[in-house]
Amino acid sequence: MIEVLTTDSQKLLHQLNTLLEQESRCQPKVCGLKLIESAHDNGLRMTARLRDFEVKDLLSLTQFFGFDTETFSLAVNLLDRFLSKMKVQAKHLGCVGLSCFYLAVKATEEERNVPLATDLIRISQYRFTGSDLMRMEKIVLEKVCWKVKATTAFQFLQLYYSLVHDTLPFERRNDLNFERLEAQLKACHCRIIFSKAKPSVLALSILALEIQALKYVELTEGVECIQKHSKISGRDLTFWQELVSKCLTEYSSNKCSKPNGQKLKWIVSGRTARQLKHSYYRITHLPTIPETIC
Repeated sequence: MIEVLTTDSQKLLHQLNTLLEQESRCQPKVCGLKLIESAHDNGLRMTARLRDFEVKDLLSLTQFFGFDTETFSLAVNLLDRFLSKMKVQAKHLGCVGLSCFYLAVKATEEERNVPLATDLIRISQYRFTGSDLMRMEKIVLEKVCWKVKATTAFQFLQLYYSLVHDTLPFERRNDLNFERLEAQLKACHCRIIFSKAKPSVLALSILALEIQALKYVELTEGVECIQKHSKISGRDLTFWQELVSKCLTEYSSNKCSKPNGQKLKWIVSGRTARQLKHSYYRITHLPTIPETIC
């Protein structure tokens, strides 16, 4: 597939090469993530469970405001970069998470869609102030060396999808649905273990699994070419594919907690909704992850 290049494919591969060059920069420290995973839950220390709950809250906010998946992916990246460097007490996690989310929103969304800090806090039902959020934002920026932008799995997923999608017969293109792939990536972001994977590997694992599930044999060669071009070993791809498959299976079960959007629905009912509707026309409903996953 990659050997015979159209002009569009050449542009995509150029973008891919740029992402691959930048991939190792601005990623969480794996050793720091492992410390969080090994921590015991005593109500004070940061744990993987608390981190995952916080990310689910950020996903609820992303869906609530109608923000892009890239905004969510970047927020998760910032949060994990900070948590992998700093010892954060559980009581401060909400402020840290919302600060990372706000930084991501301001970095990726159009200015007219960026909410006021006070409204973001009120909708999230936190008790800290806008000044508290701004102070935490500065701390986060200092710890990530003021490098907000980062290469994310979402960016790789977009490119990989574009490279393989156009090779499908026209009548089958709708079957390989990008929104479904996005939803699967969001589910993976809600597990700290996937922050230890390279963004390119996580993205290709999700795409390859979906292609296998659809039994698109004609795309197998394309996936192999992308794997080779991205210098992803077969062992790494298989390892993360198995973890992604397990995650999505568990996410589909009733035992797995989903992002809690109900509190966001409640907080903007009545007077609060009337106050916000003129400022944020996009706050009209709370979409959920497609039923194919949850």
